[in-house]
Amino acid sequence: MSAGPVRAATERILGIDPGTVATGWGVVEMTGSALVHVDHGRITCSAALAQAMRLKRICQGLREVIARHRPDCVSVEKVFFAQNAVSALKLGQARGVALLAAAESDLVVHEYASVEIKQSVVGYGHASKEQVQKMVGSLLRLSGPIAADAADALAAAICDLHQRAFQLRVKEAAPNTVRAARPRNG
Repeated sequence: MSAGPVRAATERILGIDPGTVATGWGVVEMTGSALVHVDHGRITCSAALAQAMRLKRICQGLREVIARHRPDCVSVEKVFFAQNAVSALKLGQARGVALLAAAESDLVVHEYASVEIKQSVVGYGHASKEQVQKMVGSLLRLSGPIAADAADALAAAICDLHQRAFQLRVKEAAPNTVRAARPRNG
């Protein structure tokens, strides 16, 4: 006899905000309904460094973060359309490296549109970077400024935790049995 749904005591999510000069990362846990800041930071590379070397540095840095913090999964912002094709290509390469680092550790990756992340954290899908930074700091009870890319990474992790919590509530609210369709008479 089951006493009810069993929830994982803690879920740990690594959020990543890929960039070729600065990749933000943030680790957030949810215990029950409480969000807990674990750590955050940036992997920075000189713009003068060759693109291949920057990508290598990002991959190494993310591998270190994954090994140190052992997340349950990774949350990354979905690709968006940029006006500058060269910038979009470089961002796509940084994103690919982030996905590779997660895959090498057998981590599931959840992807969210920027609008979804901002909506989940700020309540407004077109919030400014400053609004995201402020709300992330408030939700995680952080003091002091947070770099924009690290705040975006933390926001991606928070979004994933909110989405998972919502899906669990929906699942718990659904009836346990599915009724078979009855044949119609006449």
